[in-house]
Amino acid sequence: MNTSPSMSELQRLQAGTHHDPFHFLGWHQQGSDWVLRVFMPSAESIDINQTPLQRLEGSDCFVFSPEASSELGKAAPFAHPILRYLDKKTGQYLETITPYTFEPQLGEIDLHLLGEGNHRQAWKVLGAHLKEINGVQGCLFAVWAPGVQRVSVVGNFNDWDGRRYPMRSRGETGIWELFIPGLPAGEGYKYEILTRFGSIIRKADPYAQQMFLRPETVACIPAISGHVWQDTAWIQQREQFDWLHQPMSVYELHAGSWKRHADNSFYTWRELADTLIPYVKNLGYTHLELLPISEHPLDQSWGYQVSGYYAPTARLGSPDDLRYFVDLCHQNNLGILLDWVPAHFPKDDFALARFTGEALYEHADPRKGEHQDWGTLIFDYGRNEVRNFLIANALYWMEEFHLDGLRVDAVASMLYLDYSRPAGEWIPNQYGGRENIEAVAFLRELNLVVHRQFPGVLTIAEESTTWPAVSRPIESGGLGFSMKWNMGWMNDSLSYIALDPIYRKYHQNKLTFSQMYAWTENFVLPLSHDEVVHMKRSMLGKMPGDYWQRFANLRLFYAWQYAHPGKKLLFMGGEFGQWLEWNEAVELDWGLLAFPAHQALGKLITDLNQVYRTNPALHQFDHDPRGFRWIDCDNAEQSLLSLVRYGNDQQPPLVIALNFTPVPRGGYRLGVPPAETYQEILNTDSEYYGGSNCGNAGQLAVQNHPCMGFEHSIELTLPPLAAVFLQAIPASPEPVANTEGDEEAQLLSKKPIREKN
Repeated sequence: MNTSPSMSELQRLQAGTHHDPFHFLGWHQQGSDWVLRVFMPSAESIDINQTPLQRLEGSDCFVFSPEASSELGKAAPFAHPILRYLDKKTGQYLETITPYTFEPQLGEIDLHLLGEGNHRQAWKVLGAHLKEINGVQGCLFAVWAPGVQRVSVVGNFNDWDGRRYPMRSRGETGIWELFIPGLPAGEGYKYEILTRFGSIIRKADPYAQQMFLRPETVACIPAISGHVWQDTAWIQQREQFDWLHQPMSVYELHAGSWKRHADNSFYTWRELADTLIPYVKNLGYTHLELLPISEHPLDQSWGYQVSGYYAPTARLGSPDDLRYFVDLCHQNNLGILLDWVPAHFPKDDFALARFTGEALYEHADPRKGEHQDWGTLIFDYGRNEVRNFLIANALYWMEEFHLDGLRVDAVASMLYLDYSRPAGEWIPNQYGGRENIEAVAFLRELNLVVHRQFPGVLTIAEESTTWPAVSRPIESGGLGFSMKWNMGWMNDSLSYIALDPIYRKYHQNKLTFSQMYAWTENFVLPLSHDEVVHMKRSMLGKMPGDYWQRFANLRLFYAWQYAHPGKKLLFMGGEFGQWLEWNEAVELDWGLLAFPAHQALGKLITDLNQVYRTNPALHQFDHDPRGFRWIDCDNAEQSLLSLVRYGNDQQPPLVIALNFTPVPRGGYRLGVPPAETYQEILNTDSEYYGGSNCGNAGQLAVQNHPCMGFEHSIELTLPPLAAVFLQAIPASPEPVANTEGDEEAQLLSKKPIREKN
């Protein structure tokens, strides 16, 4: 009986060029008998139950032919015998089970869904997963790598020899899989790929759920999660989250540089949970927003050049450490948003770039597949498997880590084919336009799927152009995002506040222009990390004037953010007035909290959040023109602004006046909606916040004196470089007289009536 494969197959196996190792390795029937073929370059000899295997001459292939009457012979081809081998390197006898006795593991439905781009849980199929198959423990690997000659799993467990564990090809799907018995959690691995051009490359697993700490670029077999979630109440509440009408203030942070240990090493997620959560909760924020936490090789990229989309960075601990952090946030009524990067990825040769030796995840034409400004590659959104990779990744963070939303980075770069490209260096779409139709379709599908599968989860676009209806429903022609960053408000407001007050009267429109488009989208007002780096100066550093005036200006500016319609976002360090620009390599300047002015700024943020959360007028109609009216936006000469924020008819309005000059204004008459009195509930010039304590004690009587288009007005003092928040106090019901028997006696409750715009 000839138990050998053909010489050409044996030569290809020995050379590591065989496309289908299962064609000859493992159990194969010859006549009425079965033979087991094993390829083990590391073995000097192999035996099964002390019966030696025959080495094929001149090769590392061994053959075993059990008698048909033996127990093993009867069990073939479903048996997985233990192989005892003499290891060439150590000279010791070791045991293993060959991967080539196992049947295919990926089902036809999974393969079909992956191929059409609709596998919503692709991470449960592709990547590395600990499994038990036929009573054998091991790890199942699966990767998408079409059009190549061979894919192998390599690691320390096989001396990084790509000939030893070549994977099974699943045909035209481009999927390769292999179950390797005995591999435990924590083992490092990569894929070795023999490209169609004949070159050999090694790649990290695109679906790896854990990586080793940089500078390593090796994926890690993840342990099965042992975390028991305790946030059921939060998740149920989130499904009913009426974010349009609820307060939402976001503390944005880079988890790797919020705090560091004395030796500058990172805090873990569990250490952050102990310190960050109570800190942010005390400030009164409703949400945390994390800069990207997917694995990335370069600290200086802040996480925006992602190499491991499914792997939480090893810098901060294990995936279960992250689960613990999110869980504890939810138990403390803090939502978690994640900065997510589907617009581009780096060119690192160990990751996604030219994954099969040629463009796969990126568009092949550099005019559509490369960002010249950023030195990164652009995903091919028209390819089913690439679109599936990204959408499943978004869902992965929701399902596996219970995150509450995604801030989608660099949306503008995705929408336009000519983004940051000179004429002649971009390709128009099929209609001759500049719109990236494939990216638009991807974004709509992303939003549709995320909102359908996870009600209450938010998607927020960082989009800086005039693209219409970014945060409008897909069915009405929008992109389907929940909200959009208001980059216009941010740029104009920061430009204005940086001016010396003497020049501000010439630029009043920078504050008022936002009302020309305020209701076209559901806006977030971002004071983000991007505004405190690259020589832009810190928030406090942007402010003009002397020491006192800088703090006063910043207090005033934060009040302007909370007065203006839209959800709120502030980057870490801004809450206590960091002087230096943000540096991702070190922690924030926490020593500044030893100084009263910096402490006081944090108190203001706490109180602004409190006023914002407890007054529906400041959030109920954040995205609705019913919630806003200018009182006076034309007093450019004195650089004054005043406005009303409205809630529903049962809620008292808030009047907010802002003085952008260092000149106090006493006896200032201000038109107001009708009420009995107004009460100052927040004054950024309070000595409690480090101000001069100029303001309005007691209640301000409403006078029947028409002013600024209102039938009523008040007189108040406007502090220098400050904002005051005034709450309407409705008229008290008149006391009921003792009119027993007098049926005509009635009492009419006096309710404040909103004046028409």
